[in-house]
Amino acid sequence: MDILSSSRGLKMSEMIALLNKVEGDEKAVGQHLSFRCMTTALALPISSVREIIEYGHLTAVPMMPSYVLGVINLRGNVVPVVDLAARFGAGSTSLGKRTCIIILELGGQGSLHLVGLVVDAVDEVLDIEPEQVEPAPAFGTAIRSDFIHGMARRDQGFLILLKADRLLDMESLAPGLEQGIALTTG
Repeated sequence: MDILSSSRGLKMSEMIALLNKVEGDEKAVGQHLSFRCMTTALALPISSVREIIEYGHLTAVPMMPSYVLGVINLRGNVVPVVDLAARFGAGSTSLGKRTCIIILELGGQGSLHLVGLVVDAVDEVLDIEPEQVEPAPAFGTAIRSDFIHGMARRDQGFLILLKADRLLDMESLAPGLEQGIALTTG
């Protein structure tokens, strides 16, 4: 299936359905989910993306970093939700019609963790060839360079390829969890 050509101009519900069809062998290394945050074109490897859901009710959790908005119940799983703009230090995401949560499946310490990522809008699934990727710049972006895997050349400029594991490092979220647990048990 040519995902790139079949995903252009789709509504959010159609994009979610298309993404959820991308399984098994089609989750190739070169496929990335493109989305927007802070008017910046970004992408994550499709292999890290579990699903996309509409933005909905969040339960706030005390003592968490400011970029952790709270948690959601996703089919019985407690999933922390991170505001990507706030994670980049740019303030909270302005909620709109296309605001959604990308559910990522991240490995760490021998287990998988689900984390939600609030973004302005999801655009499409792209095939990105290795020769299209330039090294991450050391400076000049609003995003910390250690969060950036590289820059993919496109007709309209560049698409920033993010490192999902570094961006949503469970250890950086854990201190807030540990403090919250210590306060409630102490």
